[in-house]
Amino acid sequence: MELVIWIGIALFVIIYRQNSGTDTFYNFVKKQAGNIYEKYAPYSFQTISAKMKELKQEYTIKDYMLQIVVIGGIAAAIAYLYFYSLIMVIIYAGAAILFIPYLAWLRSKRIYSEYIFEQIQVYTTNVIMEFNTTQSFVKSLEGVRDSGIIEDPVLKDIKIMIDMSYQNGTIDESIEYFNQNYPYYMVKNMHQLFLQITKEGAKDSGEALENMSMDIDALVEGVYRDQMDRKQFHTKFITFALVLFLLVLVMQLLLGRDSYLDLLDMWYVHLILHAIIIINCYFLLTGEKYYNDDVGVE
Repeated sequence: MELVIWIGIALFVIIYRQNSGTDTFYNFVKKQAGNIYEKYAPYSFQTISAKMKELKQEYTIKDYMLQIVVIGGIAAAIAYLYFYSLIMVIIYAGAAILFIPYLAWLRSKRIYSEYIFEQIQVYTTNVIMEFNTTQSFVKSLEGVRDSGIIEDPVLKDIKIMIDMSYQNGTIDESIEYFNQNYPYYMVKNMHQLFLQITKEGAKDSGEALENMSMDIDALVEGVYRDQMDRKQFHTKFITFALVLFLLVLVMQLLLGRDSYLDLLDMWYVHLILHAIIIINCYFLLTGEKYYNDDVGVE
């Protein structure tokens, strides 16, 4: 253990000395943390918040107050049903309210993901249509850019693609850039087709592009079907999760309320009840995360 501590101190000193010039150690850590977040997080908090305001989907104070009343009230009722204690009611209601921003964040990510997917659908379909006219991938991008049907952040990345294509003289790096930002199958497959057409100089690409359009339509249909299935699953899941919390009521009916109150005098019964609530809450949050995450990703 002492060896690990000494190694940690040594690493701290080395990193600090290497970054003690123009950047302080604090700025170094902050920068590295930001790089890690941007690398692994699909979207930044600022980007999603700005787009939610633009789409007028951001929660208002009234919406947050309603959630506080509903979620806090349900948590308070469950806590009272389990422990018949005002202290536990306050603790669990407060804990539930603290999760409201997280639930709002999951909802924002889902709405933003759905918006991005719709933009990507429009992008792929219109690039193919433009290519049938221009027979040039870059000119197709310019046509989509100027059409006014694409919005930021996809529009901004299309502009970057165009600039990269002209600077490099090829479309390879621009396609790789877009694929990394929007890792959808429809995007990768369409770009791969355009790479083949550009490099191999295919004379008759109409049939291949038509097949690609049909594949994109099938993928989009599958994603929208998945979204509908998720909504149905979400309703059933919430109902099932709440029923799990109410199983203690069945136990009280079987034992009798007085016998249940006697059990509450035992410390390990409290421990078991807390474990049941925590496990059910984890199950509920996991389901919420599944419902809201990666919407539109095939």
